Amino acid sequence: MIPSLTLPSLIITLSFLSGCSGPQSILNPAGPSALAVSRLWWGMFGFSVTVLLVVMTLWIYAMRRKPRPLTEAQADRINQSWIIGGGLVLPIAGIVALLSFSIPMGYRMLPLPVAGQSVPYIDVIGHQWWWEVRYPDTDIVLINELHLPAGTPVDIHVTSSDVIHSFWVPRLAGKIDMIPGRTNVLRIEADAPGQLLGKCAEFCGVGHAHMLLEVQVHTPEDYEAWLEAYEYE
Repeated sequence: MIPSLTLPSLIITLSFLSGCSGPQSILNPAGPSALAVSRLWWGMFGFSVTVLLVVMTLWIYAMRRKPRPLTEAQADRINQSWIIGGGLVLPIAGIVALLSFSIPMGYRMLPLPVAGQSVPYIDVIGHQWWWEVRYPDTDIVLINELHLPAGTPVDIHVTSSDVIHSFWVPRLAGKIDMIPGRTNVLRIEADAPGQLLGKCAEFCGVGHAHMLLEVQVHTPEDYEAWLEAYEYE
């Protein structure tokens, strides 16, 4: 028979685990940039859990230990040790560790030049409350859908026609703001063909929750065929 406390704990655990997958889960990456974001999240989660366990262990120790008489000088030394160790050394070491882990991850998500390769780009314009997708050097203009080739890095040039939006396909990369009068660039790459879902990640008015973007990833051959077929329609 399951103990009374075990069943609620199991239900809560399964509820949390259910958020680790799905069409908009950063913990279910479908591209190298999203993989970097996922690893960064797990690294920070592990660090936070470690800090929590250390703090709880020290708290339990402090509550259970028997007090012993100390001189004023001994008490001052102990207080100084905790202030220096817990207030300076531990936070600095933690910040350095997090930066050492997160900076390389962020560097991998930058739209840097690729040696010997020209990175294609797609223009995405945010409107209240829909997406306009334009493919340069073609007459292709799509509404609320984005087509990508698998295994190929693509730069998404984003801007807005009205208010600030935020372009986000959680399983492909992090989010980036879409600002009127300014063009930002986000590099994304999908590992394999399939259907993904993007959304606006910046509140932009009453229709914000319904501002979704369907992302269709093709094989490189199917993508070229789609471009040609769409242009001749």
